[in-house]
Amino acid sequence: MRNPYLGFVLVVGAAVSTAAQTSSAAPASMFKSTTMTPTGKTVARVNGTALTDHDLLREMLTIFPYARQHGGKFPVSMEADIRRGALDMLEFEELVYQEAARRNLQVTPARLEVAMKAFREQFSSQEDFRSYLKAECGGSTSKLRERIRRSMMIEDLLQAEVSQKAAVRDADVRAFYQKNPARFVAEESVSVQTISLVIPDNATPQQDASIRQRAEDALRQAKKTKSYEEFGMLAEKISEDDWRVMMGDHQFITRNQMPPEVAKVAFAMKPGQVSELIHAENSWCIVRVNVQKASSQSTYEQVKDSLKKELEASKVDTLRRTLHQQLRKKARVEEL
Repeated sequence: MRNPYLGFVLVVGAAVSTAAQTSSAAPASMFKSTTMTPTGKTVARVNGTALTDHDLLREMLTIFPYARQHGGKFPVSMEADIRRGALDMLEFEELVYQEAARRNLQVTPARLEVAMKAFREQFSSQEDFRSYLKAECGGSTSKLRERIRRSMMIEDLLQAEVSQKAAVRDADVRAFYQKNPARFVAEESVSVQTISLVIPDNATPQQDASIRQRAEDALRQAKKTKSYEEFGMLAEKISEDDWRVMMGDHQFITRNQMPPEVAKVAFAMKPGQVSELIHAENSWCIVRVNVQKASSQSTYEQVKDSLKKELEASKVDTLRRTLHQQLRKKARVEEL
């Protein structure tokens, strides 16, 4: 779960009112759901406080910002999980806010004014700020001020109950490194993009032939691409795997993270190369290799900073989950 960082949480709200105005560049088959248009309908109550579909959509766009590029639509296969995650976050933040209020946490006027000024400065123009204010706060500066105060109270409580308690000493970082040497052997890996055409279960010979023909056409197009961006745009347009919404980009993966047929080809390629057709599991696959990394042993000096962040992030996750459970246990949460 993310920290409710003040500026980020509020700025993304502007996307709720503008998402429907953004044109889609993705195939219709990827984003079949209709654009979500918030009406103010209550989707959940936390100790009687209503959370609306407007709040829900704003949080969904935070989790999956790509939807803003596709008319405010979410991939059908991912929408339910995105909605669930967004609703969980909304409920958690409301529980934290109510606990902060119960503890009588205060935001001084001076600190609030600094935050208001910083928030306004995130907009490129006064016109953009006024548009946000009208769409999200009914034009009310007082309502915006209250939202920012609420976010700061949430942040203050999480700082006290999570961030401060998640600090990890340098000695603990070194001890973890020394006890887990194998953990810091970086396997050979490649950064790849893919285009996949799915073969249905129990496909007929005619279906097999049709998909093979489409795959060969896709290969011809892929071979013409000259860059990460060109291959990625093609992946967004024609690929049928889950990575298409990320320009086909899997980033760095090891041999055991991909089908053997694909690994055999990918690890024999050079950066910038595009493979021939690969028949892997239930699809025809095309791979573009972007970067190769050889296996290596990382020293403590190389990993200490990232390891410390990782250990602290793990503690943050545990502490947030525990706090959520504690608050929810004594709360009344209704999902409608």
